Amino acid sequence: MIENSSLFGKLNDQSAQVVILGLGYVGLPLATVLAEAGYNVTGVDLDRSKVDALNQGISYIDDVDTSLLEKLVKVGSLKATTDFSVVKEADAVSICVPTPLRKTRDPDLSYIISVADSIAPYMHTDMVVVLESTTYPGTTRDLLLPKLIEGRDLNVGEDFYLAFSPERVDPGREDWTTKNTPKVVGGVTPACTEIASKYYQGAMEAVVPVATAEVAEMTKLLENTFRMVNIGLVNEMAIMCDRMGINVWDVIDAAATKPFGFMKFTPGPGLGGHCIPIDPLFLSWKLRSLNYTARFIDLASEINTGMPRYVVGKVQETLNNQGKALKGSSVLVLGAAYKPDIDDVRESPALDVIGLLQQGGAVVSYHDPFIPVLRHEKIELTSVPDVMAEVENVDCVVIITNHSQYDFQAVYERAQCIMDARNALGEIAGDDPKVTGL
Repeated sequence: MIENSSLFGKLNDQSAQVVILGLGYVGLPLATVLAEAGYNVTGVDLDRSKVDALNQGISYIDDVDTSLLEKLVKVGSLKATTDFSVVKEADAVSICVPTPLRKTRDPDLSYIISVADSIAPYMHTDMVVVLESTTYPGTTRDLLLPKLIEGRDLNVGEDFYLAFSPERVDPGREDWTTKNTPKVVGGVTPACTEIASKYYQGAMEAVVPVATAEVAEMTKLLENTFRMVNIGLVNEMAIMCDRMGINVWDVIDAAATKPFGFMKFTPGPGLGGHCIPIDPLFLSWKLRSLNYTARFIDLASEINTGMPRYVVGKVQETLNNQGKALKGSSVLVLGAAYKPDIDDVRESPALDVIGLLQQGGAVVSYHDPFIPVLRHEKIELTSVPDVMAEVENVDCVVIITNHSQYDFQAVYERAQCIMDARNALGEIAGDDPKVTGL
């Protein structure tokens, strides 16, 4: 019986030794929550700066409070290292490494493969390994499992346990966090599901066991495909409304008054963050290998990835209304983060908008209170020190991220013309021709 195993007992009373592989936006919050619950947690990351910061009790992620981290480090329940050999003493391991797309838009699983190769020599009996990195269905069973047991006399579901549990981190949120967001868990075997669920139940408010690892993997992809497709729909709605001279924001607000059968999504300059622009493409890639075209995903991706170019076209229109050309005009981009009040630029549409503006000959500056320096491919800019002075001096202001720190009334009053990609001005601008939106 699993309940009588030593591992189950350690997980039940939070005496288990836990190792978190990857200390980024997912791994650090998870490590903190597990340590708070009473587990003895060691984080592993190849980035020495992250390891040093954690060991000093200094948080480098907004969602983790430095005072809490300092407390956990001081009492000895949380520490970090670059040495993967700590896995040999671990009872539970969570893998939280990136899974980006290659430029060919197929999954880059090199981080998962590298971690699997690094921990394989330290695999032992009575341990549970959980993959949290978003990926396509079958990765846990078909890719990770063989690497962990290659050349070793270990039987999954008997000697050790393997599961998938999708991360559901939404940076910047305070209502739904790592601790209180329901934790989906699916194992390679039923015993794996039971042990992995017990592991997370020691720290999370709600754990949702599912039938298999593949169900858990597909759950994450459905969640983000749902969002991606609906954002693609409302982005296309914005384009259609613009062609017909209808205010799309009025349409959305009116539709949102229906108490059933409608969920409010809003248009914007494109998708950002690590999840929504990327995760559905994992599924699309997987289906292509099975001779099936994920048509909704591909169409939504086409619409969403085209939004930065559409925004730049609206900037040109805004400048034209003032008798100016894009080439040679000075343009200030307000906001570089992919969503308000965070410092995350992963896949941010601001990067594409800035690049396209520069290609069009504009002289581009930007301001973001959370991102002092912006480096991406050919872009290398520093946030302007005085945002309102820049607003007054440039030919056009482009609102990409509606940070709450911005005084949009003042921006409207002082700017020569504005392209508002987030409806940040709302009713402030009215029908003023110096302002265009989506």
